[in-house]
Amino acid sequence: MLPSLFRSEEGTRPWNVPRAGLYGASIGLVAALIKIFGPFRAAEQALPFALEVCVAIAAFALLCAGAALLRNLLAQRL
Repeated sequence: MLPSLFRSEEGTRPWNVPRAGLYGASIGLVAALIKIFGPFRAAEQALPFALEVCVAIAAFALLCAGAALLRNLLAQRL
């Protein structure tokens, strides 16, 4: 069953914010590696390899954790 804002007879379960952050970090790692090693990579990289990977991981982790937290807050209020 996919989680959503729909209220069922069972009640709503909050999303796990740390797990969402971990999933976001995984997505960020994959996105950074595709960007760095992909076919459309630039000849000169703007950021060093490690910094670029860390920035992508942190950005996607914060994005996914924030989305899970926002969903939990909305589900509590509705």
